[in-house]
Amino acid sequence: MKKLLALSLAAFAATAVQAQETKVAIGISGWTGFAPLTLAKEAGIFKKNGLDVTIKKIPQKDRHLAIASGDIQCAATTVETWVVWNAAGVATTQIFQLDKSYGADGMVVKPGIAKISDLKGKTIGASAPGTSPYFALAWMLKKNGMSVKDVKVTTMEPQPAANAILAGVADLDAAMTYEPYLSAVRAKPEAGKILATTLDYPMVMDTFGCAPKFLTDNAKAAKALADSYFEAVEMIKKDPAKSYEIMGADVKQTGEAFGKSASFLRWQDKAANQKFFAGEHAAFTKEAADLLLEAGVIRAIPDLSKLADTTFIR
Repeated sequence: MKKLLALSLAAFAATAVQAQETKVAIGISGWTGFAPLTLAKEAGIFKKNGLDVTIKKIPQKDRHLAIASGDIQCAATTVETWVVWNAAGVATTQIFQLDKSYGADGMVVKPGIAKISDLKGKTIGASAPGTSPYFALAWMLKKNGMSVKDVKVTTMEPQPAANAILAGVADLDAAMTYEPYLSAVRAKPEAGKILATTLDYPMVMDTFGCAPKFLTDNAKAAKALADSYFEAVEMIKKDPAKSYEIMGADVKQTGEAFGKSASFLRWQDKAANQKFFAGEHAAFTKEAADLLLEAGVIRAIPDLSKLADTTFIR
């Protein structure tokens, strides 16, 4: 009996150690596209798959610093941002795709501005260089024969940037923002309007990645992270009302309001992931890296072949 008890205690201890090894902290923002990660946590999907997940809201410009310090092991961000982080010396590897924006990111402007070329010499609010809103601004300007040197960029995060346009702040002509804040401008056309979105310029797509050491040391946990995300996407398809309520609560939206924000993007299931990483990911990463270099956001292009590992979506 004593021997059996000792074996049971040993097994329990081993399980406890294993549980410690599957703890993971994830850095995200309130962006609608990241919400299935919150759903996976709140609905118990991560826990069911053997993960003890902590989700931390960290501005995009600081997320790589949190990875470098060990405060988080994984993060969600746009594809081109991983180029910036690796170029800055913070090694990270993408392991699955989260979403694609279909109008959920955009440029909002004051009434009277009709086209992007009208913004020459004007002041635009956007997150710091190295973030998705700044990249979106650079992309839209380039597609219209301009660059960030042709405008005045003031650093503002997406929510206050949208609010500033709605408030009619005198020295701000345009702003880069995303859902759910973009919908606030949609709802108040007399204060401002949406000049362009990712329907016009399809260049915002988000992926999930981690520190290489975490992936090496915790391959099963990394696979569980990907599987949990795909399960959350399936839950949204099967029970959208409940899923929207859970995800909306995290960003202080009703389920109905969250559902409207979500209509401007597409979450990507496993099949979509496999298709994306078969070619589109590499092609977009190359074009994005060239623009980042041209815009002065990075000084050199890192080894793009090491930015993704598709092992976990097979």
